[in-house]
Formats: sequence, C-alpha cells, structure tokens
Amino acid sequence: MTTAASFEIEYLQYLKPDGTLAGPLPPAVADAAALLPPAVADAAALLPLFKQMLFLRTFDSKAIALQRTGKLGTYAACLGHEATHVGIGASMQPEDVFAPSYREYGAQFARGMRPREVLMYWGGDERGNLLTGAPAHDYPWCVPISTQMLMASGAALSFKLRKQNRVAVAVCGDGGSSKTDFYAAVNSAGAYQLPLVLCVVNNGWAISVPRKAQTGAETLAQKGLAGGLHCLQVDGNDLVAVLEAMRRAHERARKGEGGSVIEFMTYRLHDHTTADDARRYRGEDEVKQAWLKEPFLRLRKFLTDAGLWDEAQEKAWIEESGKRVDVEINAYLETPVQPVEAMFDYLYGDMPADVLAQREAAIALEGRA
Repeated sequence: MTTAASFEIEYLQYLKPDGTLAGPLPPAVADAAALLPPAVADAAALLPLFKQMLFLRTFDSKAIALQRTGKLGTYAACLGHEATHVGIGASMQPEDVFAPSYREYGAQFARGMRPREVLMYWGGDERGNLLTGAPAHDYPWCVPISTQMLMASGAALSFKLRKQNRVAVAVCGDGGSSKTDFYAAVNSAGAYQLPLVLCVVNNGWAISVPRKAQTGAETLAQKGLAGGLHCLQVDGNDLVAVLEAMRRAHERARKGEGGSVIEFMTYRLHDHTTADDARRYRGEDEVKQAWLKEPFLRLRKFLTDAGLWDEAQEKAWIEESGKRVDVEINAYLETPVQPVEAMFDYLYGDMPADVLAQREAAIALEGRA
C-alpha cells in the first residue's frame, strides 16, 4: 500500500505557563529589539505589547461595569484572549485589512480604533463602526458567525488581482470554524493562492457548545489542509508564539505562497457575553485550571525575571490606563444620541414604501410626528 499524502500540524510555544522559556525566542521578537542591549533585547521588545494587554484588561473590566450599571448594552468580554488579540493586531501593517468578529478589541486598538467606538457599538450606536482611528479599509464588527472570513477572502482576492502587497486577516472562534463560510474561505484561498490569514481563536466553547461536540477533527488548524493552506496550532496564551505564527503567515502571504489557518489555543475566562452565565454549562475546576495558564501572568513573570517590570510600574500603568479608559467612557456617555430615524436613513438610496412607513411610525412613537 502506498500513501497518497501525509500531514503534520506544528504546535508553537515559547513561553510556558510558569513564565519560563520553552526555547529560544523567535525572529518575530528578536528582530523588533535589534537596537536594544543583547541582555534585555528579546524581553524588552515584548514590554509595549504587555502594556497593551494590561490596558485591554483594564478597559474590559470597566466596560463590564458599565453594562452592569445599565450604561452599556450586552458586551462580549475578551478576558483571557489578550495575548492572541494583541499579537494579531501588532503583526499587521496599516495597508492590510482586518475582518474581526465581535471580541477582538486588542487587535482593533492596535489598528487605531478608539475605545469609545467599542463602547458606542455595544451601546447600540452604529457610529461605533465608523473606525475614525483605524484604517478605513478595515471591516466593521461582524456578529453573524464566520461571514467575515469570506469578506476577508474577497479582499485578499482583490489584492492579488491588483498585484498589491497586502494581506487580509480574519478572526473567528472555534465554533466559527464549523461554518460553511469558513470552509468556503479556505477553499478560495487555496484555489487562488490568496494572501489570507484565517485565525481561529479556540477558547474551548462556542457559547455553551464545547469544542469536543463541534467536530471530529483532532485540531481545528488541520481544517485548512483540505484547501491546501499552511496550518499551525499555537499556544494562544503565549504572546511570543502568537507573534511568530503571524510573522510566518504574513511572510508566506507577501511572498505569494498563499494563505494560512492558525489555531490559537486559549480560554474564555469570562461568560460568552454579559447576557450569558457560563456556570450553567462548564465546571468550576475547568475555569480554575484555565486561570493558571492565562496570558497576563506568564508574560508578567517573564518580564519581571528579566528586570523589566515590577510592582510599582504595574501600579502606575494600571492607574494611567484607568484614566485613559475613563476619558473614553466619558466621551461615549457624552455623545448625543441619534434620532430614531437614523436607523432607517442609511439603509437605501431610495427608501422602499414599507421601510418609509416604518420610519414614520417610529418617529410618531417618539411624539415628534
């Protein structure tokens, strides 16, 4: 018997859960620190990204508090995803295109999105999708699961047809990798050799559906093999591994070597959204074990051991981050609410009669007819 084909899925990890190195740091980190003293170069390159992770955690906790006090709508926390999201965003160039789902604040902040826009979106104001700080060519929020993967595939096709040295990056969850949109994006990326990076953030749960109930695949990364894409599985709680995986994927894409599927292994430490209660479907012990592997603690240990971080710096940065977030919160709270007809006015160039009737009825309900 002969073998038609065989495959392997590489697993990347550089920082172990206890904050010690599993091996030498890769070029993704070492190159970024080329101008620093060799003794601290590799670790120092991670310091700005670590501070972004801590800022993100500060923002996340304050956003949840806003929701709990009735000042924000349903909110999807990113607690536990910080390394994956920050690493994805930090790896992109301004001319690239980002297609998020609804939780990747760390990547969006790295792209220039303002925190107040995140709050506006979850507060029910579509102006949160204007992306006044991020590149205008990035895609807006995408709540329908995995449809953004096909949008990114279309963007990547346009880059290839126009001979532009740009990469499209899209993010979905483990549940999103089971959608037909994901498979169609994989197939098109392979068939047309597209500069596309499909990021699957595997946090173990698609709301209440566990990873083991979603698919028989041994890894989610291997789903890209059928389309002919390069596939990796990564410790998504290890910022260094995230950076290296993205560096490889971007390098392949820019060289015309095609797309990649990267599975980032992490965990959702909060409920799916503030409208969810994860205690109904997952055990306390599972969550406790996940806290032992979370991204912030291991990177803090690594930087502290390198002499680049201490308790005083952390206290000062948390205080500064809190003040910055408060400025964004106040900007959100002080933004005048749009009139009710705004939800109709941007749907059509020529508004159909039934939509026009709904618009008039909405205005009448406000007593402004």
